[in-house]
Amino acid sequence: MNFELFIAKRIIGNKTYKSSVSAPIIKIGIAAIAIGIIVMLIAIATGFGLQQKIRDKVVAFNGHIEITNYDTNASDESQVPISINQEFYPEFKDIEGIKHVQAVATKFAVIRTETDFEGVVVKGVGSDFNWEYFEDFLIDGRLPDFTKERNEELLISKYLANRLGFKIGDKFQTLFGNPLNNRPRILTYEVVGIYNSGFQELDEKFCIGDIRHIQRLNKWEADQIGNFEVFIDDFSEIDEKTLEVYKAIPSLMNANSITRKHYAIFEWIKIFDTNTYIIIIIMIIVAGINMITALLVLILERTQMIGILKALGSSNWTIRKVFLYNASYLIGLGLLWGNSIGIGLLYIQKHFKLFPLNPDTYYVTNAPVYISWDYIILLNIGTFIACLLMLLIPSIIISKISPVKAIRFD
Repeated sequence: MNFELFIAKRIIGNKTYKSSVSAPIIKIGIAAIAIGIIVMLIAIATGFGLQQKIRDKVVAFNGHIEITNYDTNASDESQVPISINQEFYPEFKDIEGIKHVQAVATKFAVIRTETDFEGVVVKGVGSDFNWEYFEDFLIDGRLPDFTKERNEELLISKYLANRLGFKIGDKFQTLFGNPLNNRPRILTYEVVGIYNSGFQELDEKFCIGDIRHIQRLNKWEADQIGNFEVFIDDFSEIDEKTLEVYKAIPSLMNANSITRKHYAIFEWIKIFDTNTYIIIIIMIIVAGINMITALLVLILERTQMIGILKALGSSNWTIRKVFLYNASYLIGLGLLWGNSIGIGLLYIQKHFKLFPLNPDTYYVTNAPVYISWDYIILLNIGTFIACLLMLLIPSIIISKISPVKAIRFD
C-alpha cells in the first residue's frame, strides 16, 4: 500500500501531467466534475425549495388535514356546522406527530367600495389560529387579534389591496348572503394587516377575520364551527396521519389531506423530483465520461512507466490502483471546486434573492433554495463513488499492456 501511494504521489506530486498532452484533458475532467456538482446542487436545492415553499403556502390556508362534516360539499364555504366539543380538540392526544388543531369557518362575501366590488372568501378564525405562516407573509400593518372581544379587524392580501385601493386603517362594507332571507347582511371591516403569500390562486380570494362573525351570520351557536384544520410534524407522513385521523374521529366526520384537496398542485410539484433525478444522472454520466477520457490519456502517457513497474514485479491490480488513486485525487479536486462555487451561489440566492420567478407560473416571486448538509454530503459521496466505479472499466487496459512493448513505447 505504501508503495502504491508513493507512486501515486509521484504521478500527482511532480505535476509532470501539467506540461504534457494530458493537461487540457485532465483540466476538462476536473471542470466537468465541478460543473456537474454545481448543476446538481442547484437542481436539488431549488427543486426541494420550490416544493417546500409551495407546500407551506397551501398548508397556511388549509392545514395539512381538514376535518369536515360528511354533508359538507366541495365549495369554499362552510355550510354544515360541527360541534367544537370533540375529544381530539384542542389536542390530538391519541395520535403522535400532530402539533396543532384549530377551528375555522369560511363564508362567501362581496367587498363593496364606492367604485368597485370584489368577491372573496372570509375565513373566520379564533384565538387558537396558528399565525406562524402568516407572520412570514405579512408585509404591512399587523396581524388581527381575536383573543378578546369580537371585532371587525381583517387581514387581506396585497392582491386585493391593490385591486380595491385599500391601505392600513381603511374601512369598507362587506355583503354576506343570507340563506333565510333574500336581503344580504352587511358588515363593516377594518384593514389592520396586508399579507402576500405569492400564491395568487389563494391570495385573490382569502381574507382572515373573526370566526364569531361567521357564527353570527350563519346563526350558529358559539360552539359550532365550519371545520377543523390539523397540522402535522412531518409532511412525508401526511397519508398515514390522514388515515389515523380518519379512524380517530367520529363516524359522521371526514378527514381529507391537502394533497387530495389540491391534487393538481401536488402532482405538478412531484414532477420536480423527476427532473432533478434526470439532471443528476446526466451530470454524473457526463462527468464520468470526461474522467474516463482523462484516465485513458494518462495511462497512454504512462505506458513506459507501466511497463517498468510490471518488469519490476508489480501486479496489474497494483498498477491499476495507482491510477485510481490519481483519478480519486482529480475527482476530489473537482468536487472541492464544485461545492465551493455551488454552495456559495445557493447562499447568495437564499439571502439576496437575485433570481426572480413568475408567480403566475411558479407561485413564488423568486427562486427558493433549500440547503441541507444531508443531501450535500450524500450527493458528493454518490458522485465520487459513481465516477470511481466508472473508471474501473478503462483501468482494465493496464492488464493488456506488455512490459516489453511498453518499455520500448515512445
